[in-house]
Amino acid sequence: MVFLATLGMLALYAGLLITVFAIAWGIYYDQKRIHIPPGIKHPGKLRLYHFIIQFLGFLAIISEKLGICHKYKALAGFYRTMPLRKSSLLIIKSLHFEDIPVRVYWPKVASSGKRKGVVVISGGAGLFGNIYMSDQLCCYIAEKTDSVVVCIGFRLAPEHIFPIPLMDCCKATAHFLKNAAEFGVDPNRITILGECSGGTFAAVVCQQLAARPDLPKPCAQVLIYPYFQAIDFNLPSYQQNQRVPMLFKKRALRMGMVYLTGKMFNVEVLMRNAHLPKHVWMKFRKWVSPDLIPERFKGRGYVPMERPEFSPKLYEQCKEITNPMFSPLLAEDDVIRQLPKTFILTCEYDVFRDDGLLYKKRLEDNGVPVTWYHIEDGFHCITAVIGIPLLEYPTQKIHFRHVTDFINSI
Repeated sequence: MVFLATLGMLALYAGLLITVFAIAWGIYYDQKRIHIPPGIKHPGKLRLYHFIIQFLGFLAIISEKLGICHKYKALAGFYRTMPLRKSSLLIIKSLHFEDIPVRVYWPKVASSGKRKGVVVISGGAGLFGNIYMSDQLCCYIAEKTDSVVVCIGFRLAPEHIFPIPLMDCCKATAHFLKNAAEFGVDPNRITILGECSGGTFAAVVCQQLAARPDLPKPCAQVLIYPYFQAIDFNLPSYQQNQRVPMLFKKRALRMGMVYLTGKMFNVEVLMRNAHLPKHVWMKFRKWVSPDLIPERFKGRGYVPMERPEFSPKLYEQCKEITNPMFSPLLAEDDVIRQLPKTFILTCEYDVFRDDGLLYKKRLEDNGVPVTWYHIEDGFHCITAVIGIPLLEYPTQKIHFRHVTDFINSI
């Protein structure tokens, strides 16, 4: 009996040791394969930031392997354990706009008139973003712009795939536009803001709501390093920054396909642009092409690439990829012309940098006023850790001041 108990304890310790070793090896391997360009300042902070996210990712994978829940659901759960911030300057309430959970942030100081409103849509690729993830950002925006901020708790894939998360965002935003006066907000001064994929959602929400005659129009959109297209995954920034934290090219495509289809599949062929027939990519070449990217962004090893042989099977799996609700850059001109003035933030070392440049051009070509801010030493998610000790960059609030200045100018 004692022998069996000892054997059981040894097996338990061995299992724990193997698990720790597997996690350590995975993190070591990941740290070895990342590429941090010399132009990025404070690389140690970026490595720490990446390490924390990767560690959460490994825990999520273990959760899935043990049959507890899907890894993306586990990630969303990790973020929900983050303590919500308390602010002496704000009144913060969790509410529902119809059946969609939201968190609303009001400045405590009385206002002489109606305030501005800001709708914030979280990142996380439609898979694990939530109100908890964006809490620090929402507090910061409300405090710095004297605005009423609404953060939307939309449903998530793979349980609720495209376009359900987007429709939740549209529904909650429409509710706020209709009922702005109840929150002390001028309905004609509401900005839609999103970070990462939340920026993509924000762009789509503006496109969907701009033409609705029953609603006040959003007065501005703030789009912080989102993706805008799924036509060409070998634009200069996709090649140059494919191994730069916080978002690898392969991981971005994998998450995007889970959000679109609810399924995991090999994205290697997708990475080489074999997912569309020639007539489709020729149709959109006027809007998506390396030729439209300014020359100064084509250094650092960019090589023009020929498209490989088309994969009909892959196209069948992801044909919705050209839907403007998934790729807002592909919306028709009559939709683009109705969009409000826009702030676009791009980062030099982000795979989605060129998506932002292409969307900026489309807006400008259609007469939409654009304010563009480019962080020369920036990377994907650089602004996501604002207000978080150890991870916040020294220049982070300086960069984000351009966002709050834009909102304050409305």
